[in-house]
Amino acid sequence: MSGRWYRIGRLLAAGALAAIALLPAARAVDMNKTLRVAFPVDVTGFDPQAMSDAYSGYVMRAIFDSAYAYDYLARPYKLVPNTAEALPVVSDGGKTFVFKIRKGIYFAADPAFKGQQRELTAYDYVYSYKRLLDPKVRSPNMDLLQDQIIGADALIERAKKTNKFDYDTRLDGLRALDRYTVQLKLSRPDYNLLDNMTHWAMGAVAREVIEAYGDGSGWAVEHPVGTGPYLIKEWKKGSKVILEASPTFREVIFPVSTDPADRDIVASMKGKRIPAIGRVEVNIIEESNPRFLAFDSKQLDFVYVPADFVNRVVAGGKLKPEFARQGIQWMRTVEPSFTYTFFNMEDPTIGGYTQEKIALRRAIVLGYNISEEIKVIRQGQAMPATQPIPPGLPGHDPDLKRPDPYNPVQARALLDKFGYKDCNGDGFRELPGCKPLVFKLWTEPDALTRQFDELWKRSMDDIGIRTEFVKQKWPETLKEARGGKVVAWQLGGIAAVREGESFLNHLYSKMIGTSNYGNFRLAEYDRIFEQAQLLPDGPERNKLYRKLSDYHYTYAPAMLGVFRYSNALLHPWVQGWKSHSFEQYPWWYLDIDTARRAAAQ
Repeated sequence: MSGRWYRIGRLLAAGALAAIALLPAARAVDMNKTLRVAFPVDVTGFDPQAMSDAYSGYVMRAIFDSAYAYDYLARPYKLVPNTAEALPVVSDGGKTFVFKIRKGIYFAADPAFKGQQRELTAYDYVYSYKRLLDPKVRSPNMDLLQDQIIGADALIERAKKTNKFDYDTRLDGLRALDRYTVQLKLSRPDYNLLDNMTHWAMGAVAREVIEAYGDGSGWAVEHPVGTGPYLIKEWKKGSKVILEASPTFREVIFPVSTDPADRDIVASMKGKRIPAIGRVEVNIIEESNPRFLAFDSKQLDFVYVPADFVNRVVAGGKLKPEFARQGIQWMRTVEPSFTYTFFNMEDPTIGGYTQEKIALRRAIVLGYNISEEIKVIRQGQAMPATQPIPPGLPGHDPDLKRPDPYNPVQARALLDKFGYKDCNGDGFRELPGCKPLVFKLWTEPDALTRQFDELWKRSMDDIGIRTEFVKQKWPETLKEARGGKVVAWQLGGIAAVREGESFLNHLYSKMIGTSNYGNFRLAEYDRIFEQAQLLPDGPERNKLYRKLSDYHYTYAPAMLGVFRYSNALLHPWVQGWKSHSFEQYPWWYLDIDTARRAAAQ
């Protein structure tokens, strides 16, 4: 998910400045407090309906408001209103949702509003949700509402013909009943909709902003304006993102909890308005060593420990004494994520649905030493993925066991059987008919990825497949993958909401060009996927999810990787932190004990 400078300042007209003065007194945010964090990859932009990568999403959650959110402290996770007044009224057998937006919530000031104080309304959510459906936007999150909104299909087809989506046409399935009331009418019950309404892609944008700053696709990735706790102060691509507390953010108090496990968190944050920190510096530090050293030298306030550095921090299931003595907090959790390597089914070398092409991909899967990846590269901080849906999410089957896929003997036998032989004696196999065979794999130019490259090369050399690595930055590869130009890429997916369906749509044909980077097309898979969408969480739907999972073994369109553990380290002056599956960077809930940080420096 170039190194030019982008400075997205609040270029306010005098009228806009005056409008801010009319707002209620600003909350008690300390603009002198700075939280310093790091991302291992660059962000791609900040348009909630246009972006799908997790790291851009972490930033967008701080800028844009969805109608609902998860209670930060409650476990199990519980849906709560965010900008909505209450949970929606659901009727018509789960096909009609009505919710009201709270009055008095305002967008950050921007010239697009022509000096006026701009209140959030129901019309903003209707517009934002319609952007998910606009063919020109090509939203990678279109599946959140795809094929559900009554009347949308005709509007979408008309937009495809005219190259213009008519946002002003009345849409019976998605409209504002009045200034503060949103109604959604669905063609079928959607049992994931409430959770999906916490996603950043269902956050509210202002039409004026998109029309003022949008590009040819209607994306406004470099000029985010939302109603959330922070706004972008500065963005230097490939280097850093600086967030600043929004002066127009509403009054929100840190949540309460009666759970004894939250006692210390609640005591340190009781009664505080959020955000409490005025500035967040997000540094892009791709290499593991400088990222970890930046935390160790107190230049970062918290860090997710790079996989190849875990043994420097933890021993025998405990934080090493040199870190424990400093009061550093260590939190280890199973991420709601999995890694996989997709294969482009349209590539002339490894793509296709014939037996010999399936055999080639199966051999690659059998030849890759996943056990070594876990043991050596990830230092034991992962487990083999048995299915696409990670642990802890609806649809995950904890009883599903898979044998260790690493079997180079079987891989070589499979290649021999289907005619992949070494025709010229150079030690590498050719395609049937002795045409060249090169397995191309896209990877990133950092030290950790180089370890994966070495493992891939050893594994493929062992079964006689020549490997070629295409090295480029993550955002560039993501762009090419969406265009169907990447042959194979090892990447990961992490849940943004509490549902498992999104981990299955990477093989759904309607997601080609978005999350289906491998261009997998199979009518039977689509049929079962759509059948599962009609069912609530439970045994019947889980059976269908199991069938969908099995397609990874039947056709080998992707290699399942691992379920990862995350290891977070926090310096003792960070307050308010609680591990949260869907808020991996919960900046607006945190505070800094500046006196304690100063003493440690």
